[in-house]
Amino acid sequence: MTTNKEVMARNILYYMNKKGVNATDVCNALGFKHNTFSDWVNAKTYPRIDAIEMMANYFHISKAFLVEDIMPVEIFTQEEQRLILEYRNADATTQEMVRRMLAYKDGMQ
Repeated sequence: MTTNKEVMARNILYYMNKKGVNATDVCNALGFKHNTFSDWVNAKTYPRIDAIEMMANYFHISKAFLVEDIMPVEIFTQEEQRLILEYRNADATTQEMVRRMLAYKDGMQ
């Protein structure tokens, strides 16, 4: 069974590779201590939620893609991923408005 720390480590490394950055790049961009970040990518410790959020924003992904034992489906463009993240972070009224617009669009076809 994979631990949460192992899932996080694998996902961080995946997104670092995808973005073409190394640990120094991430640490410099986000102000993380190298030893702390090394512990995360080596599955020794687990980052706090604020650090997870910073990394998700840095990689332009949802926090779920860092913390969950799923590999992202590469069918979404960066713009689509951004829109999904915006929807997830929107308040209930905004989400309902989006659902209604999509239902209206579906009814027009």
